[in-house]
Amino acid sequence: MTQSQCFIELYSFNDLARFVCAFREYPLRVYSHDLSGTRVLSSSLNLANTLLVFYTPMTKFGRYISYQASAGKEYCDVVELTKDISTYAPIIHMESEISPLPTKLDKISDIFYPIRVKDIGSLARLTYNPELAEEQNLTLYALPHKNSWVIGYLTSIEMDNVYYQFNYVELDSEPVKSFVKYQGHIGKEPEFSDNFEHGFSYLPIIKTKSEHEIFGFNRDF
Repeated sequence: MTQSQCFIELYSFNDLARFVCAFREYPLRVYSHDLSGTRVLSSSLNLANTLLVFYTPMTKFGRYISYQASAGKEYCDVVELTKDISTYAPIIHMESEISPLPTKLDKISDIFYPIRVKDIGSLARLTYNPELAEEQNLTLYALPHKNSWVIGYLTSIEMDNVYYQFNYVELDSEPVKSFVKYQGHIGKEPEFSDNFEHGFSYLPIIKTKSEHEIFGFNRDF
């Protein structure tokens, strides 16, 4: 298959900060670079044949993305120093393009197969991976679709080729809170939340600015 890169704009800077930092023992690298005449901050997800790049416009220069979530509020910033108690993702400032892979292809190789899940509780339980129990990926992706929004979780099946699935739940409206609070141990359904309580699991939500073809909703398989 042809290898390429794919750029998806996120809803806000906080979504990028959450993607690279939230609940990660080792924050991801962030790159500052030019994209279609605009300076952006980006971080990527490596698929089998696609470098999936999430980005947001760069509004402040610095060496790190600083992220802290406490008392029901996120604190996200671009800073020069790492002296405060926060999580920090390093920013690498690029003069050249971030990869040699082409961006404008007629077809993306690693298109996701959209699979509808019954409820958010099932989606939350899907984030448990017994094969990587110590390295759980908790990231959920929310995007506008038709007249509302969907939220989903990315999984893969590895055979001769790798097949990606976007397991999703349809929402009645745009999610305005940044996490799904999972309360399975007390028999309650998950809820959207910005407040952190001891003993609960939290799944960070990364919102995209618009629907993108890689999520597979407009493709025939």
